Amino acid sequence: MTPGGNRGWLLRLVIAFGFAQAAVSMARPAVSYRALALGADERAIGVVAGVYALLPLFVAVPLGRRTDHGRCAPLLPTGVVLISAGCALSGVAESLGAMALWSGVMGLGHLCFVIGAQSLVARQSAPHEQDRNFGHFTIGASLGQLAGPVAAGALIGADMARTSAVALLAAGAGGAVALTSLWRVEKPAAVKPPASRGDRVPVRGILRARGVPAGMLISVAVLSATDILTAYLPVVGEHRGIEPAVVGLLLSLRAAATIACRLVLTPLLRMLGRRALLTVTCLLAALLCAAVALPLPVQALAFVLAALGFCLGVGQPLSMTTVVQAAPPAARSTALALRLTGNRLGQVAAPATAGLVAGVAGVAAPFVMLGALLLASAGVAVRTPAGPAPDGQADGTAPAGSPPETQGHAPGPAARPAADRTTQGGE
Repeated sequence: MTPGGNRGWLLRLVIAFGFAQAAVSMARPAVSYRALALGADERAIGVVAGVYALLPLFVAVPLGRRTDHGRCAPLLPTGVVLISAGCALSGVAESLGAMALWSGVMGLGHLCFVIGAQSLVARQSAPHEQDRNFGHFTIGASLGQLAGPVAAGALIGADMARTSAVALLAAGAGGAVALTSLWRVEKPAAVKPPASRGDRVPVRGILRARGVPAGMLISVAVLSATDILTAYLPVVGEHRGIEPAVVGLLLSLRAAATIACRLVLTPLLRMLGRRALLTVTCLLAALLCAAVALPLPVQALAFVLAALGFCLGVGQPLSMTTVVQAAPPAARSTALALRLTGNRLGQVAAPATAGLVAGVAGVAAPFVMLGALLLASAGVAVRTPAGPAPDGQADGTAPAGSPPETQGHAPGPAARPAADRTTQGGE
């Protein structure tokens, strides 16, 4: 399969990602409610949420290395099975330690799926299609984040211990449906021949590539915001007397706004360009995250979360493209794995830090912390490389190691003037 060909594989991948992400998004708030029913406080919830990201830290880069010179598709069903098992076993766990363990299994499955899926998108998309295809790919995540919390809120009731267990078992069953869409997502022609160890690009070299650190920081900030919203909005709801069903609707509203953002990502890129779009949305998201800490009525909180979801919808797909186009071509899956490693480090540190902050300053304080992190990412976004124009125009910033004849030239209209394609500053 050549980059830029038929995109039926992308539609199937989006559907599978939607079911897998729905299982995770349904399970994460259900885990928080079940932990509360088992006697957890804010600190313990932060630890359980952080373990979700702990196991993946040890396998992300090896998986990326393997994927750079092999097939991507086998990681997808592996990830689905681990996600479903982690959800279901969390539902029957009777201790916080067991819940933390199965939460880690769920996180490992999510990592396997995402590394395989992101590598497929990077490998099977032409350079000028990557912003669009990554945007469409992440719609699957947003659809899952839309459906999952609503389902969790509908199932979880007054008997929190029993109903949260039912929600986790249902999440496991729903996640397994993703297996039905994972056919013919990778063509044999897209698989690279194995490379010798001496051909591998060192991790330090990938991290030094201009644009990779910036893409990683933006991704960590955006994911941390989404993650802590999912884990801590139920806690905020408990303190403010908001019903679990309403909390689920609020989380789904944020996800719906993210979907809307990604559907209009191409015209937004045409108007502003990647650098300006990342900077503006990170800055607005910082202010909106801080607003969640205010004692707003439910209607105002819904407006804030919708606007926040729209702004957060930009960061993930554009940070993927930033990392892919900055990394050496032979190490793009490894670069994406490093980005995911940064995400998981953030998912370990952010909930744990949020738990400490919530224990000291109240359950709304973590959102102020997120606002500061997003503000820092807005400063970094100013220095990210400029991206390709959306209508088939190529990126003027070629990936490191690209052959001269492919740099800045993709099928489609002529590239923009050189003055628009320069990158400003380094990392």
